[in-house]
Amino acid sequence: MFLSVFDVFKIGVGPSSSHTMGPMSAAVRFLDEIANGDWPRPSNAAVERIFVSLHGSLAYTGVGHGTGRAVVLGLCGERPDTVDPDLMDAMIGEVERKKSVQPEGHPAYRFDPANDLVFDRKTPLPGHANGMAFVAYDRDDRQLLRRVYYSVGGGFVVGEEELAALKAKAQKEDGPAVPYPFRNAAEMMEMASSAGLSIAEMKRANELTRMSEDKLDAGLDAIWAAMDGCIERGLAQDGIMPGGLKVRRRARAIHDRLEEDWRSNRVNPLVANDWLSVFAMAVNEENAAGGRIVTAPTNGAAGVIPATIRYYLKFHDGADAGGIREYLLTAAAVGGIIKNNASISGAEVGCQGEVGSAAAMAAAGLAALMGGSPEQVENAAEIALEHHLGMTCDPVGGLVQVPCIERNALGAVKAVTAASLALKGDGKHFVSLDACVETMRQTGLDMNERYKETSTGGLAVNVVEC
Repeated sequence: MFLSVFDVFKIGVGPSSSHTMGPMSAAVRFLDEIANGDWPRPSNAAVERIFVSLHGSLAYTGVGHGTGRAVVLGLCGERPDTVDPDLMDAMIGEVERKKSVQPEGHPAYRFDPANDLVFDRKTPLPGHANGMAFVAYDRDDRQLLRRVYYSVGGGFVVGEEELAALKAKAQKEDGPAVPYPFRNAAEMMEMASSAGLSIAEMKRANELTRMSEDKLDAGLDAIWAAMDGCIERGLAQDGIMPGGLKVRRRARAIHDRLEEDWRSNRVNPLVANDWLSVFAMAVNEENAAGGRIVTAPTNGAAGVIPATIRYYLKFHDGADAGGIREYLLTAAAVGGIIKNNASISGAEVGCQGEVGSAAAMAAAGLAALMGGSPEQVENAAEIALEHHLGMTCDPVGGLVQVPCIERNALGAVKAVTAASLALKGDGKHFVSLDACVETMRQTGLDMNERYKETSTGGLAVNVVEC
């Protein structure tokens, strides 16, 4: 099983990898299908109008997650990793005014978001909770092309056939075979023992079958630069976040107080946790505002990993930026195992799959940086994930704000604690990471749909009612 570190960590925009980045990518993919796809093209018929329907969780929480905006931007030809967040409002306003989109390399297509973009809560699509249908019509309103896509978490988008292959575990590997094709934690540990390598070293060897070492390191450095930049922007901003809940950004004020205490050498037994929390909150406040973000492994859980890296750099002697590559490779290996064997989608398994996965990845990366053996790294990931099992995804107002922002702070604290506990032991433990991942998968299947990113249960209804 090979999932690149650059599939796990993708640079994009907030507030949601599954509800924003995924639909934007799906729209771009549909445009490519119109232009280059192998579908029956009636003579003298050309695409005149595009219609989009959003289903399941995308329909229930899509407004708060900016899903409609993402679709519009995607139909303009914009991609999550290159769209300018400062220009998005103007582009959407232009589409609403003209009632059409004209992506580069295409003619203009009629598309009125008020009528051609539907949030369909009544008709779930069978493949996944995050489903969307794109339809192209000719000038006589005859259907020419229809494609269904699913946003399966972390910005990943698949078509119907691809989803079926994923569910059947029949997905073919692209590119050359990798030297360490571990599909689960047991195989990863066995290969590490046989080869005498760390998890990061095996992951690096796998990545080098696809790219040069220079390209790999440059890509890893770019991921951290984007994460670190997100922290800095989050710490510099103030005010009310968009969406209508009137939630105020808190990271800047907390950071300013921490800086003052730091300079005055005031004794604070909670100082490490405070810094850890404010770093995570800064990222997720920036995500909630629709800023530049890195999926880690999702946008809703994007603060945990950057926060633990900054914590490491601030509080651990001998910490250096070079070690961050080892951290990211280790974390990506764990994230790939979780995604391959369970899910990182809140709409599929609840927040245990988002913040829980992020905490497991962060704990593994931190344990590796602090000299942990592969056994201790696997133990750290298991501890962090185990203590997120059953966590629901119930965002108030369908926005990635409450409880999501603070939840990332607590996820980062759990990750650091898990790494510390694992490093105090010898790597032997009662519950394996694989058992924990399978438990998360089963728990997600059992979880009521109201608690899987639909905002129809939990805090999403009780906070409003109170």
